[in-house]
Amino acid sequence: MSRRKDTPVRTVLPDPRFKSVVVSKFVSRMMLDGKRSTSTKIVYNAMDIIKEKGNEEPLEVFLKALENVKPMVEVKSRRVGGSTYQVPVEIRDSRRDALAMRWIIQAARGRSGKSMAQNLSAELLDAFNSTGVSFKKKEDTHRMAEANKAFSHYRW
Repeated sequence: MSRRKDTPVRTVLPDPRFKSVVVSKFVSRMMLDGKRSTSTKIVYNAMDIIKEKGNEEPLEVFLKALENVKPMVEVKSRRVGGSTYQVPVEIRDSRRDALAMRWIIQAARGRSGKSMAQNLSAELLDAFNSTGVSFKKKEDTHRMAEANKAFSHYRW
């Protein structure tokens, strides 16, 4: 924990195409080595692929996919008297968003074969349909929290 004052929450400008702050945050999280234009192209190409594949609006698919992947609880390690317990804790909204975006990006990067835009669009469609690697990660997190519910009284 920092001894200094709390850091101010920065305001994020919405992206130019969809006028959405969430898409802008996603582009920033996906960016590697400061290459925002490359990241933006990948996200917009993925949205175009989603539009071609389905009859849904790509922004709605994106937001629903994020909502499906957002975890409600996670486990944190807590050391009590020499033994370590996995204690389930609820997650605040900003961390839920961050985890969902991170999991979708990791799953898209983990896919083999095609371009990143195609992998990202496939992962977003899978998350929209409640399948895929990122959705499985959420389910595993919830299952782990459920299994360790007995240690919830160690919450701090």
